[in-house]
Amino acid sequence: MTIQIPDDLAHGLEGIAAAQRKSVEQVAVESLRSLVNRTGSPEVVLRTLRELTPLSAADVDDIEAAIAAGRLPVRDEGAFD
Repeated sequence: MTIQIPDDLAHGLEGIAAAQRKSVEQVAVESLRSLVNRTGSPEVVLRTLRELTPLSAADVDDIEAAIAAGRLPVRDEGAFD
């Protein structure tokens, strides 16, 4: 299968592939597979980010803090109570 993508996206994939020492095709297939198989859990999001971009420990801490801050509080009452 051949997929045509915009030049800016191709250049982005080239940069990611070079950083990961992989081929552009490997990065594209891994990224697409990740999108198809993702469940949306925070663990999957972090794993995907780690695969796409080299992250520092501080970056991971910031992401985890943002995930925690975005959680809704648990309420004992229903929406119509």
